[in-house]
Amino acid sequence: MKKKLIIIFFVILVIVGIHGVYRPLPKNISMEGEVHLLPKSDVHFFADRTYVDSEGERKKDHQIFNEKIRIIDRAQNFIIIDMFLYNDFFGAESGQHRALSKEFTEALITKKEERPEIKIHVITDPINTAYGSLSDSFFDELKEAGIPVTFTDLSLLRDSNPLYSAWWRTIIRFIPSIGGNFLPAPFEGSEEGLTLPSYLSLINFKANHRKVIIADYEGESGLGVSTFVTSANPHDASSSHSNTAFRVDGSVWEDVFKSEQAVVEFSGKELEKPEIDIKEYDIGNEGETVSVQLLTERKIKDKILESIESLSKGDEVLILMFYLSDRDVVKSLKSAANREVSVSILLDPNKDAFGREKGGVPNRQVAHELMKKTEGDLEIRWCLTHGEQCHGKMLIFQKGNSVTIIQGSANLTRRNLNDLNLETNLLINGNKDVTAIGDAIEFFEEMWNNKPGDRIYSVEYEVYESKKFTKRIRYFLGEILGMSTF
Repeated sequence: MKKKLIIIFFVILVIVGIHGVYRPLPKNISMEGEVHLLPKSDVHFFADRTYVDSEGERKKDHQIFNEKIRIIDRAQNFIIIDMFLYNDFFGAESGQHRALSKEFTEALITKKEERPEIKIHVITDPINTAYGSLSDSFFDELKEAGIPVTFTDLSLLRDSNPLYSAWWRTIIRFIPSIGGNFLPAPFEGSEEGLTLPSYLSLINFKANHRKVIIADYEGESGLGVSTFVTSANPHDASSSHSNTAFRVDGSVWEDVFKSEQAVVEFSGKELEKPEIDIKEYDIGNEGETVSVQLLTERKIKDKILESIESLSKGDEVLILMFYLSDRDVVKSLKSAANREVSVSILLDPNKDAFGREKGGVPNRQVAHELMKKTEGDLEIRWCLTHGEQCHGKMLIFQKGNSVTIIQGSANLTRRNLNDLNLETNLLINGNKDVTAIGDAIEFFEEMWNNKPGDRIYSVEYEVYESKKFTKRIRYFLGEILGMSTF
């Protein structure tokens, strides 16, 4: 009898594990939005640059957070925010951090006080309260000001770490909190630790990783709506990171709103679409157009693979990426290089994580594989980081004068691209002479070539080359099994 019960239990465990991997996604998750034609003047590129000057001192030239505040300041009727990291927990890194989370919170509360009728809704990930163990005063302040906050219900997402998550769904999540906050918190700078249930939830390795703002504004011809999609968090310990962003003023916001409404609703709250008169765009009077499309979750990967596979000899792909590990993307890049596509990849060396030293996984192992398998037919450089991260997530595909850019929150990893995390990217297509597109290309080339000459952004592949077999095994197991933080 005991043997039968054990067999039944493990059968249940396997069923739960399989269901966790393939469970149906909530409605409007993994979206490919409509293609919206917009005036080129309604698409704008922003970047945060962190570099070393000729005297070896770290300097910053940051635009993104200031633009976030500007979007909040000019809002008239509604603001919707979805941000992954939103806290002031510091890492161990020495030096000064900008108080991004405090500034962000104060801007939202000030706007609510100035315009009590404005609708503001903040969506975030439960990591900001260490999965329920820690309080976050910023969210308490928002709620007190009449601004609702939705913590994403991650249990409704698919499991990226099924070998553990099957146990968690079956047994572990029912373990009561015993002994208070006695386990170490994931952020240094917190006086409290984690409870046992919170710590066990963390190991599921899943997240609402999006970084989005939607807000209306008063334009010359009436109300418009801005959509801001970025790789940058309002997180103090991330304030020195390099990042990228696009602001799009126009109809793409309705698709983005639908994708955010889905998160709020499956997390047990409501988000009503604003009923306001938005100005109509007359494309015919605006000259050259740019096409913009929302991509979330797996649809990001589909478009990336489609874009790489469409390239032929003489075409070019430029990649700026914090994490590169997805096996399908790696294979596609190797194939492109073998077709004599020009492939240039600028990667974070994965050595810094909020003051903690990392081992270079997965980027250095993937870089080694790409260089070896293509016999150097592609180029790889490393961002030169000094405690901060090279945190941008942008791909630029060039075919003659036509350029496609895919940019947003998604790293090129299994967790980010396979309907596991929640992610938001924009696909932007137009000609090189479109200002926003030209600015994005210029930003990449500036980092790649260390321009102007008194700035050092990147170094040669050999500086962080890694051939260690043990770390290659660690990368493969982490990517395939989901037992990793990337």
